[in-house]
Amino acid sequence: MTGLAGRTLLEPGDGSLGPLLRVTDDRLAPGTGYVRHQHRAVDVVAVVLTGSLTHVWGDGAPMAAGDVGVLRAGTGLAHDEVAGPDGARVVQTHLRAADPAAPPSHAVHRAARGWVDLGRPDARLWIGSAVDAPDGVVLGLDDEPARVGGVPSGPVVVWQVDLSRPDWAG
Repeated sequence: MTGLAGRTLLEPGDGSLGPLLRVTDDRLAPGTGYVRHQHRAVDVVAVVLTGSLTHVWGDGAPMAAGDVGVLRAGTGLAHDEVAGPDGARVVQTHLRAADPAAPPSHAVHRAARGWVDLGRPDARLWIGSAVDAPDGVVLGLDDEPARVGGVPSGPVVVWQVDLSRPDWAG
């Protein structure tokens, strides 16, 4: 594989999944990035499934398989994410910002399993085995590429979101 290959798993443009805007399953070749880009008023949650990824912003934040990066773009930032020497597979979720007026920040949850504290009341992330998965939007990761729904048998990412529709959705 060369470059970046991504697949959009969910993109409910009508606000039907509350704060959840888009989920992608991305594969990056070694040393490949998304190219420097900007975000504002969005939170991006990156679950590194294989390989490694470095968030290039501020002091940088290296992440390994099993880590979860939480980028809060807030008032805005320009950044990149670049795959390590073995490439990376990453499930990225874009959420409406918890606080769009806050300064940008980034945190890494190392070797995340079970509930991951995102510090927001309207979206919860769970990572683990399909056997133990709670109810919610289930993303099966045992297939190439990942899939939404069905009956996964391996690892899963589960989103529990407040389904209240945002003001703009009517």
